[in-house]
Amino acid sequence: MRKSTIVVIVLDVLVAICFFLTYGPFSGLRNYLITTAMNTTTHQYLAYIFYSDEKIQSVLAQNYYVEIDEDVDLSQITMKPGDKSTCIDEYDCAILDREEGQTYKIIDIKAGNSSGYLIAVYDPAKVEMIRKEQLGTRYGERIIDMCPRYNASVCINGGGFYDDGIVTTGAPLGYVIDNKQVVWTDGDVNTARGNLIGFTEDNKLLLMSNATANEALEAGVEDAMEFGPFLIVNGKSMEIHGNPNGNAPRTAIAQRKDGIVLFLIIDGYEWNQVGATLKQTVEVLEKYHAYNAANLDGGTSTTLIVENKFYNHQRDDMMAQGGRYVVNGWALVR
Repeated sequence: MRKSTIVVIVLDVLVAICFFLTYGPFSGLRNYLITTAMNTTTHQYLAYIFYSDEKIQSVLAQNYYVEIDEDVDLSQITMKPGDKSTCIDEYDCAILDREEGQTYKIIDIKAGNSSGYLIAVYDPAKVEMIRKEQLGTRYGERIIDMCPRYNASVCINGGGFYDDGIVTTGAPLGYVIDNKQVVWTDGDVNTARGNLIGFTEDNKLLLMSNATANEALEAGVEDAMEFGPFLIVNGKSMEIHGNPNGNAPRTAIAQRKDGIVLFLIIDGYEWNQVGATLKQTVEVLEKYHAYNAANLDGGTSTTLIVENKFYNHQRDDMMAQGGRYVVNGWALVR
């Protein structure tokens, strides 16, 4: 048998397998392919290669979340962390068991089949937003470059930004408030609305739905960025149906009732792990007693820098360039 004939047979078999997996009885795989592709800004075309717009919209309609319609009650944040003698379960103990003077602790976690890291930051007063110096210019900035500029020991990525699929721009999606100043907005500070994730002057994580920048400033916000959805509000987790947004690397920020801030990073893009669902992300935060929590930009943006070195695993091409160019993030400053 000729080599060319063998190649044709192999290709036919691969096409048949792909066709069967895509259009066959495995609805779970179909849902995974569609929700994961549609969660990206540059790879949605992958869903349209195999499915009609009608089928894609039908799948998305079965995979959705219901945002929490409730204002954050900051009076419940006591800012009084205990110690290992007061912990109530193994996850609480993992956070509260620390050395004297320890400013943060990295805890290995699992979310589905993927690994990740939960960073407990013990002094919320040292959590600050980091950002590209000149927002709106053509390129963003890598977290690994922002981190030393802010003299920070731990840094994660933050909100979204405009991306044409080729060049990551330095233009954030929505508001950025830095040191009580609106340094970026897509519209008027009195009328443009969005989900704002920020810290107040008394170091409490404030999540404001459909808010303007001026409303956030009036509420005492010092630093904030726009993104979401909000995963946990006042100890109540968002309602999730199916697998909206698919599986992906995840970044999230949270605060416990005792004031301890949590940075969550979940890896993906490796042969043995595909990232986490929103539900799996929430479940991790629930275990470690997050009281308020918000989703941040994930996928190839997901970045954890510890002591000026990469701590998580990104896609190979992202690692080769030193991480994705983004616009802002959160950090534990020294």
